[in-house]
Amino acid sequence: MHGGWIQWPMKSLLIVFHTATGGTRQMASAAAHGAAAEARVRTRLLFAHEAGPADVLAADGYIFATPENLAVMAGMMKDFFDRTYYPVLDRINGRPYAALICAGSDGRNAARQVARIATGWRLRPIATPLIVCTRAQTPEAILAPKAIGPEDLARCTELGAALAVGMAMGIF
Repeated sequence: MHGGWIQWPMKSLLIVFHTATGGTRQMASAAAHGAAAEARVRTRLLFAHEAGPADVLAADGYIFATPENLAVMAGMMKDFFDRTYYPVLDRINGRPYAALICAGSDGRNAARQVARIATGWRLRPIATPLIVCTRAQTPEAILAPKAIGPEDLARCTELGAALAVGMAMGIF
């Protein structure tokens, strides 16, 4: 306590993402922008191939952002989880997380996969997975660069802000 004010400790939010066509990066960046509004939370945005066990251990909360490819999470996100799962198991229990899914039509299976891994890590979901459907259904549309609409980006921003504020306040 300092001068009647509570001194909250600084927290760290790790956002791990993969993208091939840019949609998931836009979503992850919007969440990072929302989280950045909370001065008591330091936000790190990392590509899945760059993130490792030390990054996971150093964070107090997480956002996992992945495209859904062939009805599953992207292979690079699976690789991230494969490389980090056992080194951090039982060392991050109870920490909060959220998931962002960029999908062509559904996204629920990728969200289920992320949730199963997070459950194994004993993380606490702070929201239902945020799924953005791009409606890309042809090979050309699937492979084309994505532009996520302002309403969906606003939802991602709000999710990042909510997680950061909740972490800063000690709610999760």
